[in-house]
Amino acid sequence: MTDQSNSTPDINLINEQDVKPITLASIINFFWRWRKVFIISCVFAAIISIVVTHPSITKPKYKAQHIFYPTKNNSISNALLTELNQRQQDPLEFGEEIEAEKALQIIQSGKLIGRLVRNFNLMKHYGIDPKTEQFPQYALDNKIQENFNFERTRYLSIKIEVLDEDPKMAADLANGIAELYDSVKTEIQNQVAKPALEIVRRALEEKQRKIEDIKNNLRDLGTKGITNYEEQSRALAEEIYKAQSSRTGQLSQLLEERKQLVAHGGDFIALNELIKLEEEKESNLITQFEKRQVDVGERLSHKFTVEEATVPEIKFWPKRTFILLLSLVSTFLATSVVLILIELFSKKK
Repeated sequence: MTDQSNSTPDINLINEQDVKPITLASIINFFWRWRKVFIISCVFAAIISIVVTHPSITKPKYKAQHIFYPTKNNSISNALLTELNQRQQDPLEFGEEIEAEKALQIIQSGKLIGRLVRNFNLMKHYGIDPKTEQFPQYALDNKIQENFNFERTRYLSIKIEVLDEDPKMAADLANGIAELYDSVKTEIQNQVAKPALEIVRRALEEKQRKIEDIKNNLRDLGTKGITNYEEQSRALAEEIYKAQSSRTGQLSQLLEERKQLVAHGGDFIALNELIKLEEEKESNLITQFEKRQVDVGERLSHKFTVEEATVPEIKFWPKRTFILLLSLVSTFLATSVVLILIELFSKKK
């Protein structure tokens, strides 16, 4: 019987004699052998980086930033026309996280961006021709995403950053977005404030008509001789008492007057109580109407500007030193990997 263990060949995939430990000397020797290749590749990478980052090829971009805090109060009337002890919010109080998130939503909205595009003619500024460009809006959106950045800082302020080849344009765009934030937010609030004003106006007019009807009813009672029920009732009671005491012929006339007064006195009292109640409601409606008028007609900034964008003097991109160092390191590492692979394959052969 044949021994199967002796028939199986002993195969060593890795020759232990070929495996050598990596030492500092071997590393230095490796770089020294390929020094010319490293020098040539790094010099070549440096030249390419310098050429590519030259202003004639890659136009420099400048960054401008505008920082503001959104306000916490949304109603001018509640902020300014309400008694101090009844105010729920301080008109000078900075907004918190929810106000910052709302501000970001408005800044990134199509309404604001669309108005910015029209105000600064960004299609022309970015060289996008709607007649020749197949997807002009898509190209514009890409430019905006590339050059605009909106973010909430850790301090709950809003930071607007704009990159542009024209430093003045960068500053104007950043400040323009902040200004548009005010106007767009006011327009959004007016979507509710204007209908609210009309609702209060109609309610006030209806209340005034109702009060006028009550006054007309009181005037009708006045024509019947009832102008002040309590005073007239008291005075008439005294006259009747005197007539009864003196036994004059006026008693029957006075009793008839009292009968007339009692017949309409209930209506007079009810109408007087009703008009007091309705006039109090009218006063509240007038206050609401004045507040709604202020909300619609007046303008109050929705932000506290911390840092207004100024014209930048130093370019933001490209950063030539950074790109040069990055290209040198990348080239050095890539060259090292390639040369190591070359040596490994050459040893196997």
